[in-house]
Parts: sequence; C-alpha cells; structure tokens
Amino acid sequence: MSKNLMETEETNRLTREEEEEDDEDSREAWTEEENEEDGDENDEDLEFLCLFCDFKYSSCDALFDHCRLTHFFDFNGIRKDLGLDFYGSFKLINYVRSQVADNRCWSCGVCCQSKQDLQSHLHPSVNTKDVKLLLDDDKYLNPFMREDSLLYSFDGGEEDEDECNTSFEKEEIVKDFGSVCIDDDDTAEETELNAKTYNKDKKTVMACPNGHLSLASSSKIITENGMDYGENARSVESDPKDKQSRVCIADVVEKDIKKINDSYFGSYSSFGIHRDMISDKIRTDAYRQALLKNHSLLNGAVVMDVGCGTGILSLFAAQAGASRVISIEASEKMATVATQIAKDNGLWRSKTDSEGNKSCTGVIEVVNCMVEDLDKSIQIQPHSVDILVSEWMGYCLLYESMLSSVLFARDRWLKPGGAILPDTATIDLWKVISLQLCSDMHWTWFVAGFGKGGTSLPFWENVYGFNMSYIGKEVVEDAAKFPIVDIINHHDLVTNAAVLQSFDLATMKPDEVDFTATAELEAKNDTLDHKATTCFGLVLWFETGFTSRFCKEMPTVLSTSPYTTKTHWSQTILTFREPISVASSKFTAEGSAAVGTDACPASKILLRISIAHATQHRCIDISLETAGVGSDGRKRSWPAQMFNLT
Repeated sequence: MSKNLMETEETNRLTREEEEEDDEDSREAWTEEENEEDGDENDEDLEFLCLFCDFKYSSCDALFDHCRLTHFFDFNGIRKDLGLDFYGSFKLINYVRSQVADNRCWSCGVCCQSKQDLQSHLHPSVNTKDVKLLLDDDKYLNPFMREDSLLYSFDGGEEDEDECNTSFEKEEIVKDFGSVCIDDDDTAEETELNAKTYNKDKKTVMACPNGHLSLASSSKIITENGMDYGENARSVESDPKDKQSRVCIADVVEKDIKKINDSYFGSYSSFGIHRDMISDKIRTDAYRQALLKNHSLLNGAVVMDVGCGTGILSLFAAQAGASRVISIEASEKMATVATQIAKDNGLWRSKTDSEGNKSCTGVIEVVNCMVEDLDKSIQIQPHSVDILVSEWMGYCLLYESMLSSVLFARDRWLKPGGAILPDTATIDLWKVISLQLCSDMHWTWFVAGFGKGGTSLPFWENVYGFNMSYIGKEVVEDAAKFPIVDIINHHDLVTNAAVLQSFDLATMKPDEVDFTATAELEAKNDTLDHKATTCFGLVLWFETGFTSRFCKEMPTVLSTSPYTTKTHWSQTILTFREPISVASSKFTAEGSAAVGTDACPASKILLRISIAHATQHRCIDISLETAGVGSDGRKRSWPAQMFNLT
C-alpha cells in the first residue's frame, strides 16, 4: 500500500510540473503578444510628422514644441499674430509643407540647395504678415501630404489646456528649474541632443540643423563666454506654455558647453600647438612690439592676459614694466606650465608677494579658470585693469568664439579709457598701412574672389604627363560643401578685395559678434585686359591693429593677408558650387546667355554673408548668398550655401 501511495504521489507531482510548464509557456506567449501589441501601439502613437524634418510625435503639442524650439516655427504664436481661424491654420500647415518640399524657407523665401542647407538656414520669422498674403490662395486648402493627421488634430480643445495647466501647477513648487527633468519623453529626448546657445539682437535664437536642439531658454541665468542668457530666459518665463519645454534645458546646455570647453581647453595642453603659435613670427613679433615698444602704456600698468597659454604675452608685459600681470588660463596643465615658466624667469608673483611683501620682484600671477569665473578664484576689483591683452583670434577670425570672453573681461575689469590690445583689425594690408596711424579703427573682414590657381585643378591636369582633371573637378565640387583653411597666393585673386564687416573692440557690444553683411566684388582690371576669367570662390582673411589710440610710440599691425608672409591662421576659403565667369564692365556679352557664363561674364559679384555662432559650441556657421550682374545690367542669383567651420 505504501508503494501504491508513493507511485500515486509521484504521478501527481509529475502532473503538476507539466501543468506549471504549460502555464509558464502560456504566460510567455501572452507576454510576447502583449509586447508586440504594445510595440504596434507605440508605432501608431507616433502619428504626427514634423513640418521640417523626419521626427514623429504622439501629440500635436509635442510636435509644435519641437517646431518652435528646433525650427523657429511657433505655430500657435503665428496663429495668434495673424488671427488665423481653423481654415487659415489649415492653409498654414500645407503652405509650410509645400515650401519645405522645395527646400525653400517658409519665412523669407530663400531657396536652399538641399534639405540640410534649409535646416541650417531656418530662422525666426521677421514679418509674418507677408506670409498671410500667401495664405489667401485657396490651393493650400488641398492637403499637401496625403493622410496628414496633423491637419485634423491641431485645433486642441479645452481638455488639453486643463491637462497642461495641471502640469504647470506641479512645476510651480520647483524653484530651480535647472535641476528638474521634463516628463514628456519626446521633449526630453530632444533636450539630450547636442545643445548650443547664442545671443543675437538681444533675443534668444535657436539654430538646429538636422533636427538637433541647439539653443534653449531657461529661467536659470546662463553666462557663457561673456554672453548673458538670463534676460532672454526671463522674457520667456512670462508665458506659462513655454515652461514645460524649458525646464531641464539649462542643465543640458551647461553640461554640453562644459564638455566642449573641457575638450577645447584640453586641446591646448599639446605643446606642439604652442610651438606653432610662438614660431609664427608675424603673430608673436606683432604682440612683442606692441608691448615692448610702448613704454608709456606699459610702465607701472596692471595687465590682464586672457588665455595666456605658455604665458609669452604675460612675460612681454612684465618685461615692459607692468606692475602686475594677471594671467588667466582655463587649461589646468597650461596654467601649471605658465606658473613654472614665470618662476623659472624670476617673474612669478606668489600669494605672499601679493599681500605686500616689499622684497617682491615678480609680477605675474597665473589663475586657472575661465575668465567668466575669475571672481571665484581671486579677489579683484571691477574696472581695476589698465590693459587687457589677448590673442583670441581663430580661423576666419571668429572660430573658437573667444572674442565674447575678451569683451566680458573688458566690460568687467578694464578701467574706463583702458587699453585693449589689439584694438582693431582689417583684412587688406595696403589699406591698413594707410590707416593704422589714425586714432579710431575697426575690426574689419575683407573678402576677395580667387581663380583656378587657388584650386587643386592645375595639379590634376598634369600628373607626370597624364590628364587627371576628372579628379580635380570632383575635388572642387566636394570643396563647395565645407570651408577650407589654406594658403592662397595673391596672384590667384581675380577680383578686388572688399570690406565685409568692421568692429571696434573698444566699443563693440557682445551681441555684435554675429553679423550679416553685404559686399560687391569686381574683376581686377590689371590682369584681365577685358577678357573673361573664372572665379571659383571666395577667400576671407583678417588683420589686427595695435593702433595709435593706445600704442602711441609704436603702432603695429598683424596681417594674415595673402599679400604678406603666411601665418598659422592661413586664409579661409569658400568654394562656389558653380564657378562664375567674371570680366570688366567693358566686356561685350554675346546675346542672351546666362550671367556668369563665359559668353556673358559677370561684371560684379554681389555677396550677402552671415557669420554666427554655430550649433556646436565654439564653432561658427557661414551662410553665403551670391548674385552676378552682367555688363548689360541683367542679374542672376545662385542658391544659398551653408558652411560650418568646426
């Protein structure tokens, strides 16, 4: 009987195990089905396609927040400004989609070469009333995109507003918006993308090519490179509908900027970079002459050196008789190096020296920080510096975005009437020589057109006797996509040089760093003899001046012109997508040929160039709009080009 009982129990046990396995299999199958259904539901949730890029969103509100933050398109704001009803708003969506499909800016009408160029070009609307006139066309009542669910969902009801108001009330208990993350997954995902801020015309602007969030507003004050974004953040704070989309953006921006700054300053830990800069005699001799040959300016002065590197400029200032030199360097390694160099040369100012040690002979004190954080590192009175010196110039002058830091230091610590070195810049050497002794000069960019000799075409046309020009043409086409930093021989310039923009460092404002300017180029008469030649693109260069405004004994010029000895800055080259044939106005055009061709060369090239902070911190974006004017007055425009110097 015991045996039967044992057999019965064993049978029951096996039966239970089989049933449990079946249940487990059923649960797993059920879970898989649920996951598949959830995945399908998630895909279905993302039903609203962005007006400008390929991003999809589960709600109209999330999509419009994305368009406003990323593409400068404030749908609700425009509806309110123009007083659009449902049908007007319906037309607006179709109008924007139709313009984007043609790579055309919905606001200003500029036609771009590609979708990527359009993403980079998008900007806040200047006059939306012009757009309203276009919306009078009933063709925009026809859906531009088939099955566009946005057209029938954008007019949200009161229920949505109540939900938004509830979320805003929750946020009111949070005092520091910079430490809070947004619950909305779509918005949070965007804010994790590479962010970059810049201030233009005292308004916070967002520039986001490729759908990347590039600039944000926040109630938290952000000061970076001398730019104060708090004012713009506070102006947004008055609109509660903006709060949800800006809650954690400040932290994202600051973290991204810190990461890029760490990389940027870390790159200057390489001694090879400093050797290249110090070995650049044009650069170093200009600073040395300005500091050592102007005794009345330097003797007994308090000098601040922003971005001192090895400390070479600080050493010049100390040698020239400065009573105190505050050398600021954000790279920890280079700050240590500069300190040791000052010690090795008997010019280091220790803390005990600065506290009144009468036996002090050193004047240089090195501070490891960004200039914006100097107050946290040392005690220094505002407007107590006599001379501000810095070698801040980058490729195309503004690359590295260090100018804003110099202007921050100027406004914070330079005495009224104090000297800033250099105080001016110009790009054309022969014009600088005639102007450098004047009192007030300006930072000025010049631009000129270059010919075939400025490209790689001549090299590929004869490679050991073989014609490889096919490669050369492709190289030139690729060059039109990116700015190139290289040396251009002045013999290869085929147009005159023209002023692009002028700044005066003693008086300019930080928000003037980004600019848009126009210029007009004409063929060089001394080389053409009324014959046509081809302009393949533009070359930009700069010159800086230590003028007689401050350097009364010995004014000095630092030139990166093609007409002078080359420097480590070289020149910046922007290549046209389509070369433009140019000739003097005396050239006789053939028939009705297109302007810019060999049959009808342009007598003038009209340029509109914008240079601004790029989406990536410390980089710059350059937009180029080009038009040609024939000798008969006819005009031809080419699609806008976008360049990123990174």
